[in-house]
Amino acid sequence: MTLTTRLKTGIAIGALTTLLAGAAGANTLRMADSSDIAAMDPHSMTESNTIGFLNHVYEGLVRYNQDLEVEPALATSWEFVEPTRLRFSLREGVTFHNGNPFTADDVVASLERAAHESSPVKSNIPSMASVEKVDDLTVDLILTGPDPIVLNYLTNIHILDREWMEENDALLPADMRGGRENYAVANSNGTGPFILESRQPDASTVLTVNEDWWDEPQHNLTRIEFSPIGSDATRIAALLSGELDFIMPAPLQDIDRINRSDGAKAIIAPALRTIMLGMNQTEKLHNSNLTDANPLQDRRVREALWRAIDMELIRKKIMRDMSRNSALLVAPPVPGYDAALDVLPPADAEKAKALLAEAGYGDGFEVGLDCPNSRYVNDEEICQAITSMWSRIGVKANLSSQTPSKHFEKVLGGGSDVYMVGWATLPMLDTYSVLSALLHTPGERMGAWNPGRYSNAELDALTAKVAVELDTDKRTAMMTEALKIARDDVAIIPLHQQPLAWAVRDGVNIPAAADNKPRLWYATID
Repeated sequence: MTLTTRLKTGIAIGALTTLLAGAAGANTLRMADSSDIAAMDPHSMTESNTIGFLNHVYEGLVRYNQDLEVEPALATSWEFVEPTRLRFSLREGVTFHNGNPFTADDVVASLERAAHESSPVKSNIPSMASVEKVDDLTVDLILTGPDPIVLNYLTNIHILDREWMEENDALLPADMRGGRENYAVANSNGTGPFILESRQPDASTVLTVNEDWWDEPQHNLTRIEFSPIGSDATRIAALLSGELDFIMPAPLQDIDRINRSDGAKAIIAPALRTIMLGMNQTEKLHNSNLTDANPLQDRRVREALWRAIDMELIRKKIMRDMSRNSALLVAPPVPGYDAALDVLPPADAEKAKALLAEAGYGDGFEVGLDCPNSRYVNDEEICQAITSMWSRIGVKANLSSQTPSKHFEKVLGGGSDVYMVGWATLPMLDTYSVLSALLHTPGERMGAWNPGRYSNAELDALTAKVAVELDTDKRTAMMTEALKIARDDVAIIPLHQQPLAWAVRDGVNIPAAADNKPRLWYATID
């Protein structure tokens, strides 16, 4: 059976199940995304769509609410009893989906699991030195030093049942990138509002309501049926025919069609994810006619490539007026953003040519351009447009568009010259995310997403200060200064913030948040 057949079969089965459940008055939400969740193990990857889905099964000590503010979850309160000792009071009376009680032992085991050297999510809890049980409902997180955003990190660290992990030999996390799996990849045992009923990779994942959830439910769902459907046309057709209730993303070119249809509507909102172009700044290019030089090491060349891109044309023609052009690497809601710096240089091919000539590349050059073909909104179309725009200044971009997995394998392996990446600053929701991951010189835990090996000593020094500064005003000013340095040096070429674009059937109510993660414990079906 082909993947397409399995996906269509999954939708048909979901529709039939819904019809049968509907007779009993159940509220089933049938939803589809463009890709499948990677695994049920919440410590096995950092992929945002997967983490967003698993938020319905697993919970952390704290969570982001609809306004992206940190609020209590499995912890009811916290305080620094010492400068590097953060004490959490745990919620009493919480049970895991298998009925086991939630205690401090589960927190200790889960945080140690997430921070283990083999864990793919260890960078999401960078300041943790150790974790200690005080009593059954109290835990101390010991930090390596001051950490002003430790709570932000913890929104992305889910708590698993220690006994369940021990019974199923899953005390260490899976690593989906490294091909290491365990029982938690296809099974789960969380404390969240929904319980995993079944999991068929690439076909269907079904959740049922957790009637014993500790929180006050604001949703009225009884069941969630999730299907991965990569084809935009198939996803839209299933929504408009009534086979699906909720799709994400909704292709921008189909928004008007959805809104004109009988029984469906689009949800469009500003989003955090900034789409950008990273650049190889090592000694040599990988895909070029130049064998003994790398023009991308010259700031003037990087500026020329930036000025050659007509972002207003891309916004109008490709993004249907729904994106937000950006001169900075973070979106407006992110601390450190400054509107005064967010001034995009006008597209100017002649200025770009002059900069290339000044840098000694007046005759142009060839360069590789790597883009995913289904990870970001209209990603391949954007790269095709940029290829054409660069050709006007004498730069031939050898475009390679691949599936997201192959794209990021090549990028993170250091095999790209210019590459597209999107960054939402999550779970930090802070400019430090960009500074530490994308801009810092690679080394240890820093620069994990800097395969082009951009290096700036001034930025590195600011990043180190931002990491430990507890004064909010001083810290924000330093992050703003760092963003200006990155902009002026054209360390990375920012393009735009892509929009959140979902679509629902009439009567389905799902609040949107800028992190592009549906919080279905707030969803209702009329």
